[in-house]
Amino acid sequence: MDSEFAPGIVAVLGERQGTGVLLDGGYVLTCAHVVRGTNTVTVARPGHQGTQEYEILWSHSGVDAALLIAVGPAVPWRSKGVRLGVPGTSRALPNCEVFGFPDVGRYDGEKLDSDHYTGSVLPAASLIRRDLVFEFDRPPASEREDGPHPLAGLSGAPVFSGGNLLGLVKAIPRGRGLRRATCVPVSLITEELHRVYGPDNPVPQRLERITGSHPEDGPHERDYALALRTAYRKTKIFGLDELGKHDTEWDLDTAYLPLEAQAAKGSEPSARRIDDLLTSRPRVLLRGDAGAGKTTLVWWLAAHAAAGTLGPQLAGLNGLVPYVIPLRTLRAQGRTFPTPAQLPAASRLMVDEAPDGWAGRVLKAGRALILVDGLDEVSQDDREDAHAWLADLLARYPDNRCVVTSRPLAVDPDWLASEEFEELRLLPMRNEDIQSFVSAWHRSARLGRDAHEDLDDLERDLSHQFRQNPALADLARTPLLCAVICAVHRARQGFLPETRWALYQSALHMLLGNRDKRRRVGSPEGIDMTIEEHTQLLQRIAIWQVRGGQTEFTRLQAVRQLQPALAGMERVRAQGDSDAILTHLVNRTGLVQERTDGFLQFTHRTFQDFLAAKEFIEGDHLAELLKRADNPQWEDVVLLAAGHCNRRELHHLVTGLLALEVPRPVLTALCAQHATWLDETLARHVRNLVRTVVPPVGIDHAAQLARLGAFVVPLLPAPDALSTAQAHYTVRMLSRIGGPEAFAYAARLAPLANEEEVAQALADAWSSFPVATYARDVLARLATAPYELTVSTAEQLAQLLALPELHEVVSLSGTYADNDLAALLAEIRQQQQ
Repeated sequence: MDSEFAPGIVAVLGERQGTGVLLDGGYVLTCAHVVRGTNTVTVARPGHQGTQEYEILWSHSGVDAALLIAVGPAVPWRSKGVRLGVPGTSRALPNCEVFGFPDVGRYDGEKLDSDHYTGSVLPAASLIRRDLVFEFDRPPASEREDGPHPLAGLSGAPVFSGGNLLGLVKAIPRGRGLRRATCVPVSLITEELHRVYGPDNPVPQRLERITGSHPEDGPHERDYALALRTAYRKTKIFGLDELGKHDTEWDLDTAYLPLEAQAAKGSEPSARRIDDLLTSRPRVLLRGDAGAGKTTLVWWLAAHAAAGTLGPQLAGLNGLVPYVIPLRTLRAQGRTFPTPAQLPAASRLMVDEAPDGWAGRVLKAGRALILVDGLDEVSQDDREDAHAWLADLLARYPDNRCVVTSRPLAVDPDWLASEEFEELRLLPMRNEDIQSFVSAWHRSARLGRDAHEDLDDLERDLSHQFRQNPALADLARTPLLCAVICAVHRARQGFLPETRWALYQSALHMLLGNRDKRRRVGSPEGIDMTIEEHTQLLQRIAIWQVRGGQTEFTRLQAVRQLQPALAGMERVRAQGDSDAILTHLVNRTGLVQERTDGFLQFTHRTFQDFLAAKEFIEGDHLAELLKRADNPQWEDVVLLAAGHCNRRELHHLVTGLLALEVPRPVLTALCAQHATWLDETLARHVRNLVRTVVPPVGIDHAAQLARLGAFVVPLLPAPDALSTAQAHYTVRMLSRIGGPEAFAYAARLAPLANEEEVAQALADAWSSFPVATYARDVLARLATAPYELTVSTAEQLAQLLALPELHEVVSLSGTYADNDLAALLAEIRQQQQ
C-alpha cells in the first residue's frame, strides 16, 4: 500500500496484534493495551520489505497510549510528516478516515491485510470520559456471536481528518452495529508526553484546530507536491553542459551538500551544518555570497519537504506545504508580491489550479514553508516593499515557517529582526566539502565522457592539487567556484589559473571558444562567432541588466540591446538578424538560458556581473561605476571590473574608491590587489584605510575582513592590545584566512587567551591550520581558560595525546582505529591517577 494514501500505518506484532502510526523520527504511536505484557514488539509496514524491532519508550495505561522506538539499526522507513490535530468545533467532522489491520481483513490462512474506513468524528460525544468518538459511514463488519471481535487488530489505528492525526482507535464496543469507535485523542497523548518529557518531548505538542474537511485539498496537495518535486529536483552544474541535457542536470540528492553556516548572534558562534541550524529556527534570513548555494538549498528544501523525505534533523518540515517565491522572477515579470491565495502560483508550477481557499487554509493551520529567494536581486525600493509584504503576511499567519535568502550586504543587519527572524550566514566550504564536491562533479561527468578521456586521472589530480595548494582551495570555497575549477581543470587538462577573476575568464573562453568544436558540433544556426564577438554581445545585455537591477529579461528586451551592438559588427550582422543571433547565444554559449515561462537569464548572476564589469571598463564608464560603488549590490561588479582594468584604469578606480564619501575599505583593498604594480603612495593610503576597520568587532565584520586574506594580518594591532571581543572575532577571521601569517598571529595570541570565548575560538580554529604545528604552538600554549576541543581526524587525535594535558571536554567525531581510541583511554586513566 502506498503510504501516500495511508500515512505511515504499521502493524504492531506483540502478544497481540494491533495497528500503529509512524511519526517523524521513526517513532511509532499505538495503544498501550496492544503492547501490554511485553518489552519489545515487531513492527511491519505494508508495501515495505523487512520488519523492525521496537521497544516501549513510554506507555500510559490510563490514557491507553504507547510510544515505541526502534531497537538497533533502523529499517529506512520515513514518515511523510504526520500532522497532529484537535477538533476545533462541536459539530461533526465528516470525511474522516481510519486505517488499520482488522481481523476481518485477514486472508489466505490468517495473513494480515489493511483496511480503510470513512466516517465522522463527533466532538460533542463522550466528553466526560475525554474520548474521541469516530462513527463509521456504514457498518464496518457483521457482529459475531462468538469468536474474536471482527475488528480486533484495529486497536491503535490512526484516525485522520485530511492530513491531521486526531487520535488512535482503542475500542469498538459491541452494539450500535459496530458503528462507533472510541479513540484516544492525540491532544491527551501530547499532554501526558509533555508532562513527562517537557521541552524534550519526542512528539511535537503543536496541534492544528480542525473545523472542517475539504475533500479536494488532499488530492491537490499530492499533485502540488509532485509538481514541486518535478520542478526543483534538478539543478544545473557548471561545466557539465558539454554532456547531454539529461546529464547537465543533477538530481539534488547528488548535488546538494549540507554546507556550514553560522548564527549572526546568540550562543552558537561555532559553525554547524545548515540542516542543524534550520531545525530550531522557524524564521531565518540566510545570507551567502554569490554561488554559495542559497538557491540550491531553497530548491532542496522545497522538493524534500513536499515529498516528506527530509531526514531526522529536519523531519519537522516533512509534510509542510512549500511556497517558493523567486523575487527576481516576480519583479522581472512586473508582477506584484503575491497575496495568500496567489502564493501557490508564484513559482509557476505545472499543476492544476488550487481548490478555492486552499492556500488560506494551509496558512491558517501553520503548515506553510515560505521560501523567499533572491532578496538581493530586486531593487532597493522593492526590498522595502518586500519587507512590508512579508511582515504583513507573517503577522496574519504567524505560525508558518519562513526562509529568506540574500547576498551578505544587500540589507542591514537585523533587517527582519522585528519579525523575529534569526540571521544565518553560509560559510565557505571546508577542505573535506571541496573533496566531496570534486568527487560528485566527476561522477556526474563520467555519465557522458569521451571514451578517450580519463576522468579518473583528472579527479585524482585535482583532488591532489586541492590538498597540496591552499591558495587553490581558497578559490573553491563556494559550490559555483568549485564547479568552475572542475570544468576549467578538465578543459585545460590539469592546468588552472590562480585568481577568481582569471577563473571566470577561463570559463568564458571555454564556453565561448572551441566548445562546439570539441563536441563535434558545427554551426547549427548557420552562425559562427569568435570569443570576442560572443563576449561583446553578451556584455551589452549584461550591463543593461545590471543598470536596471534585474536578472531576467524577455527576448524582445534582449533583441533591443543587441541591435545597436550589431550595428558595429558587420561580419556577425551578415549571418543573421538580432533575433537569430539571440537564438544562437541561447543555444550555443551555455551562458544564457531560456526558462519555461519564456524569460531568459544568465546561467549564474556572477557571469552577468563579470560581463557587465567588462563593458563598464571597455565603454569608458568608470565614472558611472564609481558613483555606484557605495551600493552593496554593485560590489561584485566593481570588484570584477578591477580585473578588467589596465594599470592606468586601476589607478583611477582605486583613487576613486579612496575618495568615496562613505569609505569602502574592504572593497578598495580587494580592487587594489588586482594590481601588478601600484604606486607606493596609493598602496599606503589603502593600508591606512583598512587599518581604520581592524580589528573585527562582529562575525560579519570578521567574514568581510577575511576576504582580504594575508594582506590584513600585518595591519592588526598587537595581540595584547585587543579587547576580549576583538580577540574573539580576530580569531574567527584568522581561521577563515589560514596560511602562515594567520598562524603566526594566532600563536602570539594563544598565551594571552584568558577568556573562555577567546580560548574556544582558538580551539575551534584547529582544522584551519596544519594539525601538528597548531597543536604544538597554539593549543599547547593556551592560557588556563576552559574550552571544548573538537577532534575530527586521526591526525588530530594523535596530537591530542601529545598535548601537556587532556582537557575537561573533548568532543570526538569521525572514524578512528580501535588502537587510537585505546591509547586515548589509557592516557585519560593515567592522568586521573
